[in-house]
Amino acid sequence: MKPVSRTKELEIRLGSAEQQVQLLQKISRLMAREVPLAKALDKVVSLVVEFMHSDSCLLYLLQDKELVLCASNNPQPDTIGNVRLKLGEGLTGWVARERRLLSVSREAYADPRFKLFSDLPEDSYEAFLSAPILVRGRVAGVINVQHRAPHSHSGGEMELLTTVGEQVGCLVALAALDAEKLAKTDLLELVMAPARG
Repeated sequence: MKPVSRTKELEIRLGSAEQQVQLLQKISRLMAREVPLAKALDKVVSLVVEFMHSDSCLLYLLQDKELVLCASNNPQPDTIGNVRLKLGEGLTGWVARERRLLSVSREAYADPRFKLFSDLPEDSYEAFLSAPILVRGRVAGVINVQHRAPHSHSGGEMELLTTVGEQVGCLVALAALDAEKLAKTDLLELVMAPARG
């Protein structure tokens, strides 16, 4: 294998950085526009698959102490809203409970924390990368990226998914706001009130 020149290596890294910025910009635009949450989450998982060159992206949100599958780039019949995990259950539940990123480069299905769902073909995939979705420091869900073949996740991929998880947390928080109330809110007062107290 011929070594890559330093210039070529820098060009590749710059191209990757530009792609990451584009992904984050597209998710940011979902936050700025009035898009229904389900549609926004569907768009996020599609964007993540495209930009991370993965085979799957699953997004779970927390409801009544359970993680519920809310979006998938390849949803199987009857899985959205029906696949549920308790905190600590499976790899996804572990990420939520521990509030930590998890990267498994091969044989994710052999990890002792793994839980099999026969309805999810992704359960047979090799590589697994998962980040918590956070809202103001609290876990609101988990986002998973999977590859069919073994895949060593780079530091950049891990950081990118962590940032996407934070952006999805903002999408969730914004969806919980009442648009009419937000329009009447004195934004300057929100900024200045803590400084006065």
